[in-house]
Amino acid sequence: MHDVASGWLMTSLDPSPLMVALVQAATSAPVFLFALPAGALADLVSRRKLLIIVMAILAIVTAFLASLVFSDRITPVGLLLFTLMSGTGAAFVTPAWQAIVPQLVPRSDLASAIALNSMGINISRAIGPALAGAIIASIGIGWPYLINAASFLVVIAALLWWKPPPTKNSDLPAERFWSAMRTGLRYVRASGSMHSALLRALSFFPFVSAFWALLPLVARTELQGGPQLYGSILTAVGIGAVLGAALLPRLARKYSSDRLVFIGTLGSALVLAALALVKRTDVAIIACLTAGFCWITVLSRLNIAAQLALPDWVRARGLSIFIIIFFGAMTFGSILWGQVANYIGISLTLLVAATGALLAAVLSWRFKLLQGKGLDHTPSGYWPQPLVASDISLDRGPVMVTVEYRIDIADTADFLAAMNSLKASRERHGAFAWGLFEDVAEPGRMIEYFIEDSWLSHLRHHQRVSVQDREIQQRVVKFHRGGKQPLVTHLLSPEPGQATPDKSMPGRGSIQ
Repeated sequence: MHDVASGWLMTSLDPSPLMVALVQAATSAPVFLFALPAGALADLVSRRKLLIIVMAILAIVTAFLASLVFSDRITPVGLLLFTLMSGTGAAFVTPAWQAIVPQLVPRSDLASAIALNSMGINISRAIGPALAGAIIASIGIGWPYLINAASFLVVIAALLWWKPPPTKNSDLPAERFWSAMRTGLRYVRASGSMHSALLRALSFFPFVSAFWALLPLVARTELQGGPQLYGSILTAVGIGAVLGAALLPRLARKYSSDRLVFIGTLGSALVLAALALVKRTDVAIIACLTAGFCWITVLSRLNIAAQLALPDWVRARGLSIFIIIFFGAMTFGSILWGQVANYIGISLTLLVAATGALLAAVLSWRFKLLQGKGLDHTPSGYWPQPLVASDISLDRGPVMVTVEYRIDIADTADFLAAMNSLKASRERHGAFAWGLFEDVAEPGRMIEYFIEDSWLSHLRHHQRVSVQDREIQQRVVKFHRGGKQPLVTHLLSPEPGQATPDKSMPGRGSIQ
């Protein structure tokens, strides 16, 4: 209701395509700017408490906006500013909100839970626009904002009622804020599964943003309709999305995520073309039903791929990168398509966006999404605590870990292929440098090294080694011929002016 009211209100305050598109941009730009800090915060503090606090702030902001609209003191710039504030609140809500989904259901039900969550959002998308259109036409445009302000109280009550499952507390200090953001970026950069999800998102959202940005103008200008028509076509989008969510489990058993994303992109391109070429209300409603179906299909499959690619300790940060791509594409896409429509018209702009979506879908096909149930990120306890000669300051660093392998020369190619996966595993857990060298005097003697920021970072790495990481390391260790386990050495940068006891020596242990 809030989104419909803002889009329609701007068409009354300033009906230029750019200003109407800026409403969508103002909604999504703060999420693009603040999602990563918000994701880091959601991984460091109680996600439930964070959600409650931000929801309370949003209730106050929305109530104040409602008072300005009721008193006819809202301006185009004021509406954009309040939209920016609401978007900032959404930036701090969204990563935490998505990250709690795996806390609500068993892992085996995660894909269905994400689809169900999307269905809930789109049921509101189906009901809200119709209610907004009726309310705006009958009692005024300020009421959707007031009702939205009250609805935050219901969400807060639900969060107060929900009791999160207990989590195992670490005996290590909490991560620092900036370090947590850097760790999240490193994890995503080294995750091939996240790369595919993000690239497929970049091939979809920038072009489909034209649909959302220009839809109010399609209703008012192209179809010559009022708020009831705008509410109706948005309701059609919501109904299509609900139908899509209901059918997704059956479709997912028949088609891969890659095919579903491609089909959804193709359908979205056809919707843009239909809205551009056919100026009929019934066609627009059918197109919007299709748009909702395609939107939920693509969004849910990409979201599932991102969720399954991330362990819980970095989930909010990793999802924040996905959210940045999503909202960044929607923000810049909205500005771009609004500006293009100023020069070449709405219909031609929609056709250009449709063509771009088709081309991007074809070019991105080779980036395959995570299939099946994904990877097991459960902590494995595979690494023992490193052996040390004396207590080590947690912030001392950097730390270099070396691992010595002895392999048969005939296995070199297979060993190097396995080490590529191990390199990515090290980097996902915070290694900022990695290398592999062979002894020129003794062929088959390989020395791996990786470097982490501090001793504390390395101890966290010990705690976070997952079942997936263990499997990667076991594939490497099977090539080792020099004993039961490769020799591991921990090396710390010496501290100036501090004498090292004679008995001290690098920490050694089993495979790290």
